[in-house]
Amino acid sequence: MRTTLRTRTAATALALTAALSVPALASSASASGTGATAAPVTCTAANTKVTVKKVDRPVDHLLLRAKNTGTKTCYAYGAPFLRFGQSHSATSVLRDSVPQATVTLEPGKSAYAGIRTESPEGAGGFKTKKLGVLFSNRAMNGGVGAMAKPKLPAGGVYVDDSAFVTYWQSTAANALAW
Repeated sequence: MRTTLRTRTAATALALTAALSVPALASSASASGTGATAAPVTCTAANTKVTVKKVDRPVDHLLLRAKNTGTKTCYAYGAPFLRFGQSHSATSVLRDSVPQATVTLEPGKSAYAGIRTESPEGAGGFKTKKLGVLFSNRAMNGGVGAMAKPKLPAGGVYVDDSAFVTYWQSTAANALAW
C-alpha cells in the first residue's frame, strides 16, 4: 500500500512540475523570439511580387496575381488601385466582388484580382504597355507603399472606360468569375 501511495505521490508531483514548467518555457521562448509568430502586415509592392496574365476566358480580361515574397503573413485589403498608361484616373472597382473576408497571404501564397479591360459598351479607349498597381491600406481609403509596375502581355492591352478591377480574391477562379 505504501509503495502505491509513493508512486501516486511521485506521479502527481511529476505532473504538477511539468504543468508549472510549460508556461515558463512558453514565456521564455516568446521573449527570446523563438517560437513567437510575427504580427501580420499589409501587403505592399515591397513584400509581394505582382504579375499580370492574359486569360482566354472571359474575353478582354487579365488576371492580376500578388504573391507574398516576404517572411511575414500579409493582408491584401480591398481592391488594388490600377492605373493604365498615362491615364488620369484609377480604374474603377467592381463593388459586387467584395469577398467575405480580407485575403490573408502566408509567405509564398497568392491573392488574385480580375481585370476587365474593355467591353462593347465602353468608349474612350487607348492602347498601353504600362500598368501601375498600388495596394490598399486597411481603411481602404488610400494606397500604401510604392507602386508595383508589372509587365503587361506582349504588345500591350486596349483599355476603355468600362474597365474594372475586382477586389482581391483567394483564388484565380473567384477573381475571374466577374
